[in-house]
Amino acid sequence: MKKNAAQRRLRIYFTGVGGQGALTATSLLAHAALTAGLGVVAGEVHGMAQRGGVVESALLLGGWRSPRLDFGEADVLLGFEPLETLRGLPYLKPGGAVFSSSDPLPPLSVSLGAARYPDLAEIEAEIRQTAGRHRFLPCRKLGLAAGSAQSGNTALLGAVCAADILPFGLEELQSAIRYFLPARIQEANLKALSLGAEA
Repeated sequence: MKKNAAQRRLRIYFTGVGGQGALTATSLLAHAALTAGLGVVAGEVHGMAQRGGVVESALLLGGWRSPRLDFGEADVLLGFEPLETLRGLPYLKPGGAVFSSSDPLPPLSVSLGAARYPDLAEIEAEIRQTAGRHRFLPCRKLGLAAGSAQSGNTALLGAVCAADILPFGLEELQSAIRYFLPARIQEANLKALSLGAEA
């Protein structure tokens, strides 16, 4: 634990596509916050995960009473897919921080040719207008380097942790991985966490 009580209130909005592990990432951060002695409130909105639909969740740290998160209130936006990060941007408060995967998973409408997927440069330009800080990471590549593509979401958590935004450090996240995740995937996720922090 590295920050005083006045710095611990934080609202985090997560967004991604079903199957990416956005809800697992929410649980990992919640466990890490509990390990650091922080009050935690979380809320989840499950999308059409089996069809690659959007999945959203919110994590409020430091004494909030409700998991509700309205537009313009999130201190941090964690996006596991670039277009969903852009779609979730209204939740970010002006000057907030955005950490996102740069790996696209185009929705069905794009695959069918009924819609256009914007270039990453376009997405970043729009995010830059609201965010005080933003970082896009090749999460799939980092996950594969750690031994599992699915651990790419943990790499994103490592990056936000290394940015000194969260009211706890890598040690608490490592403990959460060891406590919360099955033993067979812990090593890959611990490595992904380190790779994300280095990135």
